[in-house]
Amino acid sequence: MAEILIVEDEVSINELIKKNLCLAGHHCAQVFDGNDAIALAGREKFDLIILDIMLPGADGYEVLEQIQGTPVIFLTAKSELSDKLRGLSRGADDYITKPFQMLELAARVEALLRRTKRTEQYFELDHVRLDFERRLIFVDGKPADCTPKEYELFDTLVKNRNIALSREKLLDLVWGYDFEGGTRTVDVHIQRLRAKLGLEKRIVTVYKLGYRLEAPS
Repeated sequence: MAEILIVEDEVSINELIKKNLCLAGHHCAQVFDGNDAIALAGREKFDLIILDIMLPGADGYEVLEQIQGTPVIFLTAKSELSDKLRGLSRGADDYITKPFQMLELAARVEALLRRTKRTEQYFELDHVRLDFERRLIFVDGKPADCTPKEYELFDTLVKNRNIALSREKLLDLVWGYDFEGGTRTVDVHIQRLRAKLGLEKRIVTVYKLGYRLEAPS
């Protein structure tokens, strides 16, 4: 779990980001103005800031100058290479252009938190514990006999918990875009995970789409 500040003046986008990151287990604060972002970041500590560039009050570059030391992902409609280079050269850790896919943003958030060592070290659900550092799954305190792909599949479900993932998306995230097998591979691995972890009621099938791990937010 991480403390994340969302700085985005378009309310619908701000709310969408907050909803999905909260479902993934993070705590999110929201501001819609650059000056408010500077003030809040000065009062509270955040593990990550998602920052638009074109903002009322201070723009994203000005905000970035005032919050040195906190990891930042720029999320902006400014898509020119010169804009991206400017943002990264000024200290942003990542740069995503609009329109964006929420799953990509969530993955970038998790990757940045891992790099800055400000993410959770383990995840627990019922009798199952996922140890991110050791890449192990424990059931009732004992290591589960899971293959590397089963671990990666469960890890992906955990990091996108409460979000419905299509079979195609899971295939891409776990096996890679160049994998030549079909989506039946995902179904087989899901069945094995359910049986090995005893999470038949937690790893649910989403009709005509894929799967979702249901967990307390």
